[in-house]
Formats: sequence, C-alpha cells, structure tokens
Amino acid sequence: MRDLLTDLEQGEPAPTNPLDAARAGQRRALPKRFYKQAEPLEAEGGFGVALDGRPLRTPARKLFVVPVRAVAEAVAQEWRDQVEDIDPSRMSLTRLLNVAIDGVAADPSASLEEVVRYAGTDLVCYRAEGPERLVARQAQHWDPVLDWLRDAHAIRLILSAGIRHVTQPQAALDRLRDLIPKDEFRLAAIVSLTALLGSATLALALQSGRITPDEAWAAGHVDEDWNREQWGEDESAAARRAARKLEMEAAARLLAL
Repeated sequence: MRDLLTDLEQGEPAPTNPLDAARAGQRRALPKRFYKQAEPLEAEGGFGVALDGRPLRTPARKLFVVPVRAVAEAVAQEWRDQVEDIDPSRMSLTRLLNVAIDGVAADPSASLEEVVRYAGTDLVCYRAEGPERLVARQAQHWDPVLDWLRDAHAIRLILSAGIRHVTQPQAALDRLRDLIPKDEFRLAAIVSLTALLGSATLALALQSGRITPDEAWAAGHVDEDWNREQWGEDESAAARRAARKLEMEAAARLLAL
C-alpha cells in the first residue's frame, strides 16, 4: 500500500503553516480511496489511526500519534467520510495535526513567537475612523476581548485609529506569551486561529472559552463583513471564505477536544 500522505505532498516536507498546508493539498490531483476501514488505535505515547490495520503516517513519515483518543477518533472519521477520492480540503483536522507533528513540534518556540508577533499588530487594536456604524461594530466585537485581557490577565494593549502603527508595551506582550499553550497540538491550533482571524487575542479568547467559535469568526471578519455588505462578494471570494472557516472550525475543535 502506498503511503497516501506522502503521495499527497509529492515527497515535499510538510508545510509548517496550516494555511500553506491547506493550499498545497488543494493544488494536487486527488488520489482514489484505497482503504475500507479507518479506526483509532492505541499507540506508544497516545493514540493513532489505522487504515485497514496499517498505522497512519504524516507527510514526513512520522507515526501519526495524538494524546487524546477523541482526537484520533475525529481524524478516523475524516478518513471514513472520504468517498471515491481523498480530498484534503475536507480533512482539516488531519492536516492541522500533521502540521503539529511535522512542523510545530520541531520548533515550538518559533510558532509561539509568531503568535506574539501577531499580537504586536493585533487586529482588535486597529480601529476605523469611520463610518460610525463600523466603529460601533468593531467596539461591539473587540472591546469585550480587550476587557477580558485587562481584567483577567493585566494585559493592556494600546489602540490606534486608522492605519497608524502603535508599539505595544513589552510587558503586555510578555504576559500574553504566558497564555499561549506550549504543547505542539494546541499551539498549532492557536497559530492557525491567529492567522485565520488576524488576531492572537481572539485566538486566545477562544481557547479560554471567553468567546465561542462563531463569535471568534464574526469578530475576526468585522471589516470583511462590512465590505461585503457594502459591495457584495464574488463567487471565488465566497469559496475562499468558506475554506477558511472550515480551517477555523478544525482548530477550534482541536482545542475543545
């Protein structure tokens, strides 16, 4: 039996960015489903997934092992849900976990600092100067997250109007760094959420349970939704948005599991 995930990546190293991984999978011809069963199984260090009894491997040929059985079951279900072809765009959780195992685990500090850098220019800190309804909508979605950071964690971020850059206090970024999970699986989820939402603070608020996935999505797309309402949206943009939402939901699901 061929190593399916290696075929999908055509021998290339696994992308370390979840969005790059998604795009890479979508560019290639889809292989045919070659297995009958996909089941979770106990493995050294946690739980894996077996395709017709053979342990699943990542694109870097590492054994696919996660620490929680529920996660392995969710991944096995993604493989069961494939019909004739194996479509990576419908396997968001599998791809995200491959990134965690092959990419993030190799250098967790780099991924952690990527999230901190995002926080330095966080979406929720850059407010529109107008129109008034957009300003109010941003405040509605973003102010509760900033209030939570301030009240629960003594993190105070500086706001800017328009596109004027502000430098966030180093003490605030250091405290925010402490909120970022250090294990490769939750860290991969936070990296993905940060990129998809344009905001480390929204990702961390979702992780904490301060906001729901739907609230996080709405907060991360206030400006985009405003523009859609004003100008409409074409079909390709809608498809890209739908794909991003699937990625966001997979990252949120991983945190929940």
